[in-house]
Amino acid sequence: MNLFSELTINSALQSNLAKHGFVQPTPVQSKAIPPALAGRDVVATAQTGTGKTLAFVLPLLESLMSGRRRPGVQAIILSPTRELALQIQETYVKLAEGTGIRAACIVGGMNERPQLDAVKRGAQVLIATPGRLEDFLQRRLVQPFFNRFLILDEADRMLDMGFLPSIQRIIAAIPPQRQTMFFSATIEKSVAHLVEQYVNDPVRITIGPTTEASAQVELHAYEIAKEAKFEMLRHLLEQDPSGTFLVFARTKHGADRLARQLERAGYDAAAIHGNRTQSQRNSALKGFQTGEHRILVATDVASRGIHVDGISHVVNFDLPQVPEDFIHRVGRTGRAGLTGIASTFVAHGERGEVRRIEKELNARIERQSIPARVAAVRGEEPSEYREDRGGRPTGGGSAPRPTRGASASRAGSGSRGRSGAAAASPAGNRRGSSAPRKQSKLAGHAA
Repeated sequence: MNLFSELTINSALQSNLAKHGFVQPTPVQSKAIPPALAGRDVVATAQTGTGKTLAFVLPLLESLMSGRRRPGVQAIILSPTRELALQIQETYVKLAEGTGIRAACIVGGMNERPQLDAVKRGAQVLIATPGRLEDFLQRRLVQPFFNRFLILDEADRMLDMGFLPSIQRIIAAIPPQRQTMFFSATIEKSVAHLVEQYVNDPVRITIGPTTEASAQVELHAYEIAKEAKFEMLRHLLEQDPSGTFLVFARTKHGADRLARQLERAGYDAAAIHGNRTQSQRNSALKGFQTGEHRILVATDVASRGIHVDGISHVVNFDLPQVPEDFIHRVGRTGRAGLTGIASTFVAHGERGEVRRIEKELNARIERQSIPARVAAVRGEEPSEYREDRGGRPTGGGSAPRPTRGASASRAGSGSRGRSGAAAASPAGNRRGSSAPRKQSKLAGHAA
């Protein structure tokens, strides 16, 4: 399948695809949609940002429209986070316009009454997080007795978040005669066990390396003192005055603290994490999507749930808890054919963790020089973070040398090959900046 127009599907679905600009399928869509339309179970692995949502929503709608209409819940789509469930719903609404196939979004952290009202009005599709759906099932507020479709999106993340018992109880409550689709960034042992237990003779699809960073993203590392991290972040913001930044902190309190620091320094920033109410999370994400907030500070709860076009820079202010989360973080940039930069701040004593990330994920993170103003936070001489062949740190008093893909004038700048005129003053990235937000092409890519 090279074009959506080649599909033999309902005319309303074809019209909606054309209306919303879906012309040429992504690789995962091209490979997953035909067998799904044929009624086969599907297990697909692909990096985040490759179009997995449409790959299961489109065949689901076609199957529901072409089959005998029945009352009640016909399909369940499970996702790990509220944000991802809401974004699945957005895609669903676009494709389902005029079809008469209703969906209800069942997630925690929000008023349950409108969700239950949507079910009572005849929703045939439930887009849900496991915890809230299990609660509804236990209270007998939802009866999926005629459920014909089960879709698990970002299955590996759901298991990482501890949802395995809930998923098993949900699956036990629905008929075994169904079409099942698993979509995931990785198929680890725990996910493989679910596949073996609940999927029947699936078509297996793998798109690209699922445990490697995209070649569209330049990977940079800066070894700096913990006290200098904020100054390093400010330096990157100034070097890319029109870019949008997604900054990852390890803890919820750390995310809030960093967002407040940025606001006090005059930047438009918001925080998103599990302790925020759904209203606060929606507001922060919407502000980031629309450009009201140039910076979004997040914990890993958002690494799979944020789908925002044109994020130019991801910053690992803190290293992730596990190497796999590194891929999900940096996968927020370099999407849809664009390029991006992912910068990782390495505190003293964390070099071993960085090497472990590189080894496990087959990624080379280019070490960058430290600007004098950042090194001066602790009175250190500017130095480049280098290691010898044995992985041991080298001396740091020598003048920094340019790294691959970066000239001496931009080493460590985090810019994307812009001319010197593009390096605006700090005022250019503060509140009130009218500079256009865009994502430039990179001159080179990380290995």
